[in-house]
Amino acid sequence: MSAHESMEHAEHAEHASGENKKIALLIAVIALFLALSETLGKGAQTESISKNVEASNLWAFFQAKTVRRTVVQTAAEQGKLNLPALPDEATKASLQKQIDDWQKNAARYRSEPETGEGSEQLAERAKHAEHERDEATAKYHHYELASAAFQIGIVLASATIITGMIILAWASGGLALIGIAMTILGLFQPHLLHLH
Repeated sequence: MSAHESMEHAEHAEHASGENKKIALLIAVIALFLALSETLGKGAQTESISKNVEASNLWAFFQAKTVRRTVVQTAAEQGKLNLPALPDEATKASLQKQIDDWQKNAARYRSEPETGEGSEQLAERAKHAEHERDEATAKYHHYELASAAFQIGIVLASATIITGMIILAWASGGLALIGIAMTILGLFQPHLLHLH
Protein backbone atom coordinates (compact mmCIF):
# COMPACT_ATOMS: atom_id res chain seq x y z
CA MET A 1 0.00 0.00 0.00
CA SER A 2 1.47 3.33 -1.05
CA ALA A 3 1.57 6.38 1.15
CA HIS A 4 -1.13 7.99 -1.03
CA GLU A 5 -3.44 4.98 -0.64
CA SER A 6 -2.79 4.93 3.10
CA MET A 7 -3.69 8.62 3.28
CA GLU A 8 -6.94 8.07 1.30
CA HIS A 9 -7.83 5.10 3.50
CA ALA A 10 -7.23 7.17 6.65
CA GLU A 11 -9.35 10.05 5.29
CA HIS A 12 -12.15 7.63 4.38
CA ALA A 13 -12.00 6.04 7.83
CA GLU A 14 -12.04 9.48 9.46
CA HIS A 15 -15.03 10.54 7.33
CA ALA A 16 -16.86 7.31 8.14
CA SER A 17 -16.06 7.76 11.83
CA GLY A 18 -17.44 11.30 11.74
CA GLU A 19 -20.63 10.12 10.02
CA ASN A 20 -21.03 7.29 12.51
CA LYS A 21 -20.72 9.77 15.39
CA LYS A 22 -23.51 11.86 13.86
CA ILE A 23 -25.68 8.76 13.47
CA ALA A 24 -24.89 7.70 17.03
CA LEU A 25 -25.93 11.16 18.22
CA LEU A 26 -29.16 10.86 16.18
CA ILE A 27 -29.84 7.49 17.81
CA ALA A 28 -29.19 8.94 21.29
CA VAL A 29 -31.55 11.87 20.70
CA ILE A 30 -34.28 9.59 19.34
CA ALA A 31 -33.79 7.25 22.31
CA LEU A 32 -34.26 10.22 24.64
CA PHE A 33 -37.57 11.08 22.97
CA LEU A 34 -38.54 7.40 23.06
CA ALA A 35 -37.96 7.31 26.82
CA LEU A 36 -40.07 10.45 27.23
CA SER A 37 -42.98 9.12 25.13
CA GLU A 38 -42.86 5.76 26.92
CA THR A 39 -42.96 7.49 30.32
CA LEU A 40 -45.84 9.72 29.26
CA GLY A 41 -47.62 6.68 27.79
CA LYS A 42 -47.33 4.68 31.00
CA GLY A 43 -48.62 7.63 33.02
CA ALA A 44 -51.57 8.10 30.67
CA GLN A 45 -52.34 4.39 30.70
CA THR A 46 -52.28 4.30 34.51
CA GLU A 47 -54.54 7.36 34.71
CA SER A 48 -56.95 5.83 32.19
CA ILE A 49 -57.25 2.65 34.24
CA SER A 50 -57.59 4.61 37.49
CA LYS A 51 -60.33 6.86 36.10
CA ASN A 52 -62.14 3.86 34.65
CA VAL A 53 -62.20 2.22 38.08
CA GLU A 54 -63.33 5.49 39.66
CA ALA A 55 -66.16 5.88 37.13
CA SER A 56 -67.25 2.26 37.67
CA ASN A 57 -67.29 2.74 41.44
CA LEU A 58 -69.28 5.95 41.15
CA TRP A 59 -71.83 4.34 38.82
CA ALA A 60 -72.19 1.41 41.25
CA PHE A 61 -72.76 3.87 44.10
CA PHE A 62 -75.26 5.72 41.89
CA GLN A 63 -77.15 2.47 41.28
CA ALA A 64 -77.19 1.66 45.00
CA LYS A 65 -78.59 5.12 45.79
CA THR A 66 -81.22 4.70 43.06
CA VAL A 67 -82.29 1.33 44.45
CA ARG A 68 -82.50 2.75 47.98
CA ARG A 69 -84.53 5.73 46.74
CA THR A 70 -86.91 3.42 44.88
CA VAL A 71 -87.37 1.23 47.95
CA VAL A 72 -88.19 4.14 50.27
CA GLN A 73 -90.43 5.81 47.67
CA THR A 74 -92.34 2.54 47.28
CA ALA A 75 -92.63 2.21 51.05
CA ALA A 76 -93.92 5.81 51.29
CA GLU A 77 -96.47 5.22 48.53
CA GLN A 78 -97.61 2.00 50.17
CA GLY A 79 -97.90 3.81 53.51
CA LYS A 80 -100.02 6.52 51.90
CA LEU A 81 -102.37 3.86 50.54
CA ASN A 82 -102.66 2.19 53.95
CA LEU A 83 -103.10 5.44 55.91
CA PRO A 84 -106.90 5.82 55.49
CA ALA A 85 -107.55 2.24 56.61
CA LEU A 86 -105.86 2.67 60.01
CA PRO A 87 -108.22 2.56 63.01
CA ASP A 88 -106.89 5.32 65.29
CA GLU A 89 -105.25 8.73 65.01
CA ALA A 90 -102.10 7.79 66.95
CA THR A 91 -101.33 4.98 64.49
CA LYS A 92 -102.09 7.28 61.55
CA ALA A 93 -99.77 9.97 62.99
CA SER A 94 -97.03 7.41 63.51
CA LEU A 95 -97.36 6.13 59.94
CA GLN A 96 -97.49 9.69 58.58
CA LYS A 97 -94.24 10.47 60.41
CA GLN A 98 -92.66 7.35 58.87
CA ILE A 99 -93.95 8.36 55.40
CA ASP A 100 -92.41 11.84 55.87
CA ASP A 101 -89.09 10.26 56.89
CA TRP A 102 -89.14 7.97 53.83
CA GLN A 103 -89.85 10.94 51.56
CA LYS A 104 -86.99 12.95 53.12
CA ASN A 105 -84.66 10.00 52.62
CA ALA A 106 -85.79 9.61 49.01
CA ALA A 107 -85.10 13.30 48.37
CA ARG A 108 -81.69 12.99 50.06
CA TYR A 109 -80.82 9.93 47.97
CA ARG A 110 -81.66 11.94 44.84
CA SER A 111 -79.70 15.08 45.72
CA GLU A 112 -77.22 15.60 48.52
CA PRO A 113 -74.99 18.52 47.46
CA GLU A 114 -73.34 18.92 50.86
CA THR A 115 -71.76 15.44 50.64
CA GLY A 116 -71.80 14.98 46.87
CA GLU A 117 -73.34 11.55 47.37
CA GLY A 118 -76.86 12.02 46.01
CA SER A 119 -77.59 10.15 42.80
CA GLU A 120 -77.52 13.41 40.81
CA GLN A 121 -74.09 14.34 42.16
CA LEU A 122 -72.78 10.81 41.74
CA ALA A 123 -73.86 10.78 38.08
CA GLU A 124 -72.01 14.07 37.49
CA ARG A 125 -68.87 12.79 39.21
CA ALA A 126 -69.01 9.53 37.22
CA LYS A 127 -69.38 11.43 33.93
CA HIS A 128 -66.42 13.62 34.87
CA ALA A 129 -64.29 10.55 35.66
CA GLU A 130 -65.32 9.03 32.30
CA HIS A 131 -64.26 12.22 30.53
CA GLU A 132 -60.88 12.15 32.27
CA ARG A 133 -60.52 8.45 31.38
CA ASP A 134 -61.25 9.19 27.72
CA GLU A 135 -58.74 12.05 27.75
CA ALA A 136 -56.01 9.84 29.23
CA THR A 137 -56.81 7.05 26.75
CA ALA A 138 -56.51 9.46 23.81
CA LYS A 139 -53.15 10.65 25.14
CA TYR A 140 -51.98 7.07 25.57
CA HIS A 141 -52.73 6.23 21.93
CA HIS A 142 -50.70 9.22 20.73
CA TYR A 143 -47.75 8.28 22.94
CA GLU A 144 -47.87 4.71 21.71
CA LEU A 145 -47.70 5.84 18.08
CA ALA A 146 -44.89 8.24 18.95
CA SER A 147 -42.98 5.39 20.61
CA ALA A 148 -43.40 3.21 17.52
CA ALA A 149 -42.09 6.01 15.28
CA PHE A 150 -39.08 6.52 17.57
CA GLN A 151 -38.32 2.78 17.70
CA ILE A 152 -38.45 2.42 13.92
CA GLY A 153 -36.33 5.56 13.62
CA ILE A 154 -33.67 4.03 15.87
CA VAL A 155 -33.65 0.86 13.76
CA LEU A 156 -33.27 2.85 10.54
CA ALA A 157 -30.48 4.99 12.02
CA SER A 158 -28.69 1.83 13.14
CA ALA A 159 -29.07 0.38 9.66
CA THR A 160 -27.42 3.53 8.26
CA ILE A 161 -24.22 2.66 10.11
CA ILE A 162 -24.20 -0.85 8.65
CA THR A 163 -25.26 -0.02 5.09
CA GLY A 164 -23.88 3.50 4.72
CA MET A 165 -27.17 4.51 3.06
CA ILE A 166 -27.71 8.09 4.24
CA ILE A 167 -31.34 7.98 3.04
CA LEU A 168 -32.05 5.71 6.02
CA ALA A 169 -30.74 8.42 8.37
CA TRP A 170 -33.06 10.95 6.74
CA ALA A 171 -35.98 8.55 7.07
CA SER A 172 -34.99 8.05 10.71
CA GLY A 173 -35.00 11.81 11.28
CA GLY A 174 -38.41 12.08 9.60
CA LEU A 175 -39.83 9.39 11.86
CA ALA A 176 -38.36 11.18 14.86
CA LEU A 177 -40.18 14.37 13.80
CA ILE A 178 -43.43 12.39 13.42
CA GLY A 179 -42.87 10.93 16.90
CA ILE A 180 -42.26 14.39 18.36
CA ALA A 181 -45.43 15.67 16.68
CA MET A 182 -47.47 12.76 18.08
CA THR A 183 -46.05 13.39 21.56
CA ILE A 184 -46.95 17.08 21.36
CA LEU A 185 -50.46 16.23 20.14
CA GLY A 186 -50.81 13.77 23.03
CA LEU A 187 -49.80 16.46 25.50
CA PHE A 188 -51.89 19.33 24.19
CA GLN A 189 -54.51 18.13 21.67
CA PRO A 190 -55.23 14.43 22.24
CA HIS A 191 -58.61 14.60 20.49
CA LEU A 192 -57.38 16.39 17.37
CA LEU A 193 -56.74 13.05 15.64
CA HIS A 194 -59.18 10.23 16.33
CA LEU A 195 -56.87 7.23 16.72
CA HIS A 196 -59.15 4.69 18.40
